[in-house]
Amino acid sequence: MTEANTINLSISGMSCASCVGRVEQGLGKTDGVAQASVNLATETATVVLDDPAALPRAVDALNALGYPARTSRITVNIASMTCASCVGRLEKALLAVPGVLEASVNLAAETATVVFVTGATTSEELRKASGDAGYAADIAKADSQATRSERKADEAKALFARVIFAAILTVPVFVLEMGAHTIPGFHDLIVRTIGMQASWLIQFALATVVLFGPGWGFFAKGIPALLRRAPDMNSLVALGTGAAWTYSVVATFLPQLLPEGVRAVYFEAAAVIVVLILLGRWLEARAKGRTGAAIQALLGLQVKTARVVRDGQTQEVEIDALEIGDLVLVRPGERIPVDGAVVEGSSNVDESMITGEPLAVAKGIDDPVTGGTVNGTGSLTFAATRVGADTTLAQIIRMVEEAQGAKLPIQGLVDRVTMWFVPAVLVLALVTVIVWLLIGPDPALTFALVAGVSVLIIACPCAMGLATPTSIMVGTGRAAEMGVLFRKGDALQHLNDVTVVAVDKTGTVTAGRPTLTDLITANGFDRAETLSLIAAVEAQSEHPIAEAIVRSAAAEGVAYPDATDFRSITGFGVAATVKGRNVLIGADRFMAQQDINITELQDAERRLAEKGQTALFAAIDGALAAVIAVADPVKASSASVVAALHDRGLKVAMITGDKQSTAESIAREVGIDQVIAGVLPDGKVAALETLRAGGRKVAFVGDGINDAPALAHADVGIAIGTGTDVAIESADVVLMSGDLRGVVNAAEVSQATMRNIHQNLLWAFGYNVALIPVAAGVLYPAFGLLLSPVFAAGAMALSSVSVLTNALRLRRIEAKMPEVAAREQSSAQLMTQPAE
Repeated sequence: MTEANTINLSISGMSCASCVGRVEQGLGKTDGVAQASVNLATETATVVLDDPAALPRAVDALNALGYPARTSRITVNIASMTCASCVGRLEKALLAVPGVLEASVNLAAETATVVFVTGATTSEELRKASGDAGYAADIAKADSQATRSERKADEAKALFARVIFAAILTVPVFVLEMGAHTIPGFHDLIVRTIGMQASWLIQFALATVVLFGPGWGFFAKGIPALLRRAPDMNSLVALGTGAAWTYSVVATFLPQLLPEGVRAVYFEAAAVIVVLILLGRWLEARAKGRTGAAIQALLGLQVKTARVVRDGQTQEVEIDALEIGDLVLVRPGERIPVDGAVVEGSSNVDESMITGEPLAVAKGIDDPVTGGTVNGTGSLTFAATRVGADTTLAQIIRMVEEAQGAKLPIQGLVDRVTMWFVPAVLVLALVTVIVWLLIGPDPALTFALVAGVSVLIIACPCAMGLATPTSIMVGTGRAAEMGVLFRKGDALQHLNDVTVVAVDKTGTVTAGRPTLTDLITANGFDRAETLSLIAAVEAQSEHPIAEAIVRSAAAEGVAYPDATDFRSITGFGVAATVKGRNVLIGADRFMAQQDINITELQDAERRLAEKGQTALFAAIDGALAAVIAVADPVKASSASVVAALHDRGLKVAMITGDKQSTAESIAREVGIDQVIAGVLPDGKVAALETLRAGGRKVAFVGDGINDAPALAHADVGIAIGTGTDVAIESADVVLMSGDLRGVVNAAEVSQATMRNIHQNLLWAFGYNVALIPVAAGVLYPAFGLLLSPVFAAGAMALSSVSVLTNALRLRRIEAKMPEVAAREQSSAQLMTQPAE
């Protein structure tokens, strides 16, 4: 067994010897694993594989057992990638490194994201594998986007210098050769003055400098790739220009080797091809630099220094030196450096750069502030709660970068095609030359050379490789500016396929801050005493309804004692002992479970539920005591969001634990199509399966801890950004505004991005399918048309630039439901509502 097939896995979750046995047994049953030895002390497993491809299966087996293997993710900056075929070859090389589970190469971002088993390989080994494949690499730093932008700017600057130098040398070559063919009397002028041989020698000198000066990169990268049997775009250009130059050199210096009728030079073609392709790459480099504009803008929000109060003194420190708990002073108009909670002062803070909301938010004592936002006219002192990589801004940048580096399912087909594209073009060029030599008219050799070079030059795998990643980069970047974060890039494609949007009620459709509206007591129970006992129990709970009851008790001046033996029965209710009395609070199913007769107040509960209020029962010492009604007001924007989703052809469903009548009342108010009510927290996944009937794709929108399983299970999980970290981590898309309007904006970005990708792919594939045969000469028999290599080079350069330019249009996507419009609509509704 080779050493390469032995992998050390770092395992989490093992706590005893029985864990070791389960892990060893589970790995031993995995197909492709020959041997497994687990060490509890080091929390590692040494696995011997029959086949390196079995590693992902071993990792999956550990995840299924509940002892996941620790993995690491690294981003590598890649140099020298020029076309889509490079992507497939580099991914193959990285996946061949022992321990690598995933490798995703992004041509537009010029990066590779690698997921590997922690400890199984190193960044240096990944760099070496990339270098051995012909692509120099370095590990991306934290400010990789800024570094990349600077690199692209330097690259564009260097390319521009090469273009100018090459163009200056190429103009005389072009004039000498093409002028003799197009300008009357120019040929005779050359013959009478310097002579044709001298003209050819001048062209040779200038074209040689162009090819092996500014154009040397095509040969330096293309020929080695060809020798490795991994030809790329550089190989095609090197072969095409090299063939034209070599033929011309033979015609100039060894004319006797060629029939007299085909003695001609194509120095101008070789030189102009280099100029045009360099021009295209310059434009491409400039465009690529702009695709990351959103990340650059986010990076620009990061403050370099902060003003900190320490030992009663105010001092300015580097942002990296901030610690949790530091008191940070922010003056009017300054940018807030890190996340925190206000301890002194008040102000309005512009959070639009984070949430996409244009209106400033009032901040006072204990209110949270977010790093990167701009303070208004007041001074604030806040205690830092998140610093460094844990700040909201840092997490946003990380999420957007990961989404931009993602590979959509649609890219799989493109990668498979482009892997074979360049070899296929080489074969097609060879066939073209042979066919022209066999059946072409005289001078057949000249026609064969022109057609073969044109086929090599006009083929453009670059456009195919850039079609998807550039659109993803620009689309996800624009979404981030609108307050919509695609945590997973493939959500862009999946969201476009969704036909049903399922929403949680509390905190999503409703405001999530309910208020107590009614407390109806049963015979023999005093209202104040009952409310006191109920509030005592609910004070132990963190549920929004519990908070509403406690707030109402405080507002009414009702004091409540401490409760003991508090317990929560998920999906049913809560119970505790207060002053020696047993108090139960919950839904009708909880009362039924506890054998408590609710007949006396059942009609009252039904009437309250029909009004859209959440009704709960309370029982004291085994007897029904009261029915409690809590109303959670519907968000002002919910109805307009549902209408906007309907306009997009989407159905909207609501999943809630409320009674059917309560849920249907809210659904009627906002226009929701389908209601699934009475759902326990662990039943939301089953509810999603119900909505999937008939093959429908479902997106789920939620914000609570109990929404996490549903968010993970849905085809697309959309978390409200103001929700819990658990919910956000389970989601594919995060709405930073904390509002349903973001769902409409996310759908708009998804649709626009996928439409843009399809346009790019249609252009890229259509271009190659249509023009490669033209370059080969299919139009010559009927129309006498044979494409010049010069025009082929221009078309090829234009193809990539067209794809990039089309992708950049996504920067102009407009938010379909901006905050201002929503607030104006809310104000209008309030003005037209009758007074009560």
